[in-house]
Amino acid sequence: MTEQELDNAAYVREVHDKGLAFDLGTMNRRRMLTLIGGTGAAVVVAGTLVATGGSASAATLEEIESETAGPYPADGSNGVDVRTESGIVRSDIRSSFGTSTTVAEGVPLTFSIAVVDLEGAPIVGAAVYAWHCDRDGNYSLYSTGITGENYLRGIQETDSAGTVTFTSIFPACYSGRWPHIHFEVYSSLTNATSGDGPIIKTSQMAIPEDVADLVYATDGYSKSVTNLSQVSLATDNVFGDDSAARELATVTGSVTAGFAATLTAAVDPSGTEEGGGTPPSGGPSGAPPSGSPSATASASATASTTTSATATASATTTAAAPRPRQQQPQKKKQRHWWNPFGW
Repeated sequence: MTEQELDNAAYVREVHDKGLAFDLGTMNRRRMLTLIGGTGAAVVVAGTLVATGGSASAATLEEIESETAGPYPADGSNGVDVRTESGIVRSDIRSSFGTSTTVAEGVPLTFSIAVVDLEGAPIVGAAVYAWHCDRDGNYSLYSTGITGENYLRGIQETDSAGTVTFTSIFPACYSGRWPHIHFEVYSSLTNATSGDGPIIKTSQMAIPEDVADLVYATDGYSKSVTNLSQVSLATDNVFGDDSAARELATVTGSVTAGFAATLTAAVDPSGTEEGGGTPPSGGPSGAPPSGSPSATASASATASTTTSATATASATTTAAAPRPRQQQPQKKKQRHWWNPFGW
């Protein structure tokens, strides 16, 4: 046995069974990552290494970030409130409802959001209102040429697993923003559709770059290729602070078969948010919202009143900025798990 091997053997005998605290103090970052990257997962909580078996630990579960709803939510904050319209509760959001049945074209996408509390338990009977831009980067009810459409918007109640699922199309990447899907979480379907709230959480789902590259190479998404090349998760004005650490969806599928995106959104069921506001920069093509957008795609009971009001105000509100809510939601202070290595 060589001198080095003898030294190593002596060291092993000396430190054998000194416990986890000693091991953590001598383990380097690479070895720690190897341990965590093994079967299941491991986290350090209050100085104790805990194997989680691949599931999130309650001690490390962090609330998903609060984000701006942007200027195109159609939730009553700056115009029409599509949440209160008959037909908004649906899983397939590809077509408009009401007086229009236009279908948004694009690569098929099914996206699911699992709403859980801060201990990881599913929140059953909550509701999620989701909306996103179309293949051209435009938002129904707001963008030029589609103010009479309300496609790519819908509300679903969470099931026994706390999950909602929407059938849709892959959103574009418009100038200034990373491709994303907006959503608001409510404590119940009644609160989501009454127009009164309150909102528990306003956030966004980020789309992985590799999947976006595949979709944007197909017909109809050519503008998104250029737009995506000019932004990154790190520079995006919403996701940039942490590169969408808790907002990045997991996506599977293909261009031909369609894609499925999943995201777990941990929220505080007792919390409330003002939501709304406008993004600091970037926006879809087409005119920004001005006053109340046309509601020709809304239910007939309110369509004539809203359209009339829009026509009367058009001379003075065409260039007006959207009425923001009280404030843009701020990032919540994150709770970090104890880390002996400082990384």
